[in-house]
Amino acid sequence: MELLFYTTTQCHLCELAEALLVSTPMPVPIPVDVVDIAQSEHLVQRYGTRIPVLRRTDTGHELDWPFNRDQLLTFLQ
Repeated sequence: MELLFYTTTQCHLCELAEALLVSTPMPVPIPVDVVDIAQSEHLVQRYGTRIPVLRRTDTGHELDWPFNRDQLLTFLQ
C-alpha cells in the first residue's frame, strides 16, 4: 500500500494533517507521495475544498480532513 497526500502550499490544515501522519506510530512504514493540487486544474476542482486528503493507492479510498489518529489507523487497516 502507498498513500497519496493531496495538499498545497500555505495550507494550515494540511500542516496539521501532515504532523498527525508523521507522529502516528505504524507497524510497517507506508510510503507517502505528496501531491500539490495547484499543479493540476483537475486536482484543484476535485480536491480544492477538501484538502488535505489521503488516498490509498491500493483501494482508492480517501480520507478527508478532519481526521484523528484513530480514524487514520482505521483507514490504514
